[in-house]
Amino acid sequence: MASDHARHRFTQAIMPHLDDAYSLARWLTGDPTDAEDVVQDACLRALSALEGAEVEHPRAWLLTITRNVAFTWLAKNRPRDLVLAGGAEDAEAHDGALPRSEETSPEAALIETADRRSVEAAIAELPIPFREALVMREINGLSYREIASATGAPIGTIMSRLARARALLIERLGRVSQ
Repeated sequence: MASDHARHRFTQAIMPHLDDAYSLARWLTGDPTDAEDVVQDACLRALSALEGAEVEHPRAWLLTITRNVAFTWLAKNRPRDLVLAGGAEDAEAHDGALPRSEETSPEAALIETADRRSVEAAIAELPIPFREALVMREINGLSYREIASATGAPIGTIMSRLARARALLIERLGRVSQ
């Protein structure tokens, strides 16, 4: 059982980053319910580790735990399945969805929704290492160093994965708009 000190540290350092952990887990598992399970397990692991760990960068630390838990969960529950991100409805329900202006015309709203769905579908089609790097950088706002720490890959590899992910997105989105 976690001490009061560990619970306090968890509340102060880890709780503010739960949305980022959920976002990463949702993109990796492709399912909101599975993402909640992954984040819950990651939180339990983080809480127990806080007893003796000194955490310098809590956000990156939590995302590292979330990533590891997600991959363990995927290996156990979907060893042969292709992992895709959730649908547009799930993304719109999440805080990361773009806010709609009340002045937006129905046509503009329809175009915005179609564009968002195209981008989400293109991200979901990326290979997991590219998708994970892109989500951590562009959605969660982690630095290259934090992504490298979370994934265990060198910074150069992270930069390469991001460049390749962006190129693939441009390629796929270019095909959609033609």
